[in-house]
Amino acid sequence: MNSDTLARIYDAIRDVPDFPEQGILFFDITPLLLDSELLELAVKGMADQVRALEVDRILGIESRGFIFGVPLAMELGVGLALARKPGKLPWHTRRVEYSLEYGTDAIEMHTDAIEPGQRVLVADDLLATGGTARAAAQLVSEAGGELVGFSFLIELPFLNGRESLPDGSVFRLLSLPRGE
Repeated sequence: MNSDTLARIYDAIRDVPDFPEQGILFFDITPLLLDSELLELAVKGMADQVRALEVDRILGIESRGFIFGVPLAMELGVGLALARKPGKLPWHTRRVEYSLEYGTDAIEMHTDAIEPGQRVLVADDLLATGGTARAAAQLVSEAGGELVGFSFLIELPFLNGRESLPDGSVFRLLSLPRGE
């Protein structure tokens, strides 16, 4: 991806200070989502980074991981599995709990979403501390899938989430704050 296109995508991310609480700088992707050309370029950029991994399935993490997981799956010609908050999936599920700074949370996936041996790429909008991505990787492992990597639109490197992820490559289109 050329630097002008990347700069346009960076510029479409809005900084929102003190959201959702005082002292937090929130990176809002909704302006990017409003621009179909930039959204398409971002997804193609993400797909180009992982094309050589020979992915069989994308695992999109609720909810913004769905936004990028669907077009990534279409661009790569593979299916999309969903990792959702507890109680949101209608079929038999497997569940993984994980720690947050302020407690615990969990995600679930249908038991038939990933077949043993399938090469799985986890997709989400943002890599922060890595807790949700680690839980998704555990779902892949428990299903017998092979984790081949993680794809994020944005990485916040100052939170060191990359270092906490299991084996597998981490791909990100943008690093914020810019230049990190």
